[in-house]
Amino acid sequence: MIIAVIALGLLAGASGLLLGFAAIRFKVEGDPMVQQIDSVLPQTQCGQCGYAGCRPYAEAIAAGEADINLCPPGGQNGITALAELLGRDPKSLDPASGIEKPKMAAVIDEQRCIGCTLCIQACPVDAIIGAAKHMHTVLVGECTGCELCLAPCPVDCIQMVPFAPTVTTWKWTYPVVEVKAAA
Repeated sequence: MIIAVIALGLLAGASGLLLGFAAIRFKVEGDPMVQQIDSVLPQTQCGQCGYAGCRPYAEAIAAGEADINLCPPGGQNGITALAELLGRDPKSLDPASGIEKPKMAAVIDEQRCIGCTLCIQACPVDAIIGAAKHMHTVLVGECTGCELCLAPCPVDCIQMVPFAPTVTTWKWTYPVVEVKAAA
């Protein structure tokens, strides 16, 4: 009887070690499709799609809970890229989510800024720096153009300024394919 208990104990211990090793060695860090979808999205974290950011939107698309046409910053090019990735037909941008605009960055009029820090609190990517009761400024290279800093500003000292296209920011537009009905 004691030999059976010892044998079962050793077998349980060996199984536990094997499962522990397998959990470390073969760990999956999440759904790879979510990562691929997230890499296509523009990473503005603006919430215009109805989700808290690009990653939650990517998770919803992968789970089949959201459509691929809810991202105004990604625009039609983003929708087409998502459709290609997922093997779906492209759609037009959902007008309820917003309209497609050129990439923009926030600029603070430093003479009018009162240092309230409301814009800093609203910025999802920490692109605004400054201190309470002091002037703030935007790190233009970090700004995603989400416009979330506009509404909380009590003195309306923030403007959105479009980026001038450069070699690194210019995006190729997909050609529009016209589908004709068979005659």
